[in-house]
Amino acid sequence: MDLSSDDQTKMYFYENRLQTFVGWPFEEGCICTPENMAKAGFIHTPWENSPDTAQCFFCLKELEGWEPEDDPEKEHKTHSPTCDFILLKKTVDSLTVDEFLKLQKERQKFIIMSKVTQKTLDIQNQKGRWKSCIA
Repeated sequence: MDLSSDDQTKMYFYENRLQTFVGWPFEEGCICTPENMAKAGFIHTPWENSPDTAQCFFCLKELEGWEPEDDPEKEHKTHSPTCDFILLKKTVDSLTVDEFLKLQKERQKFIIMSKVTQKTLDIQNQKGRWKSCIA
């Protein structure tokens, strides 16, 4: 899922995030239900060996290894304390246009940082391969 695409702005809305939690392993009797995960800004991004992987649509923080008693909002704040979405004091529906645009600007910063970090890792990996070829 390309979280930088314009289609991903729909993930600002709870209902759209909730729809991603098909096959989520924690349901009734758990704190980290799909509803609570979606409220905390997460979307379900499972991998073959990690069915409980979730990622914040806003700050792109990815978490896995959830336990039934984990509180999604607390976990989000702990692992990504600068995420503007989890720090919102109001619902997305009640944001002014100006507030939404400022929020979207901050989201773009997270996306850019994620891409820069990935590119840096790619270059470091290539550097290691080139060194072994030259030596």
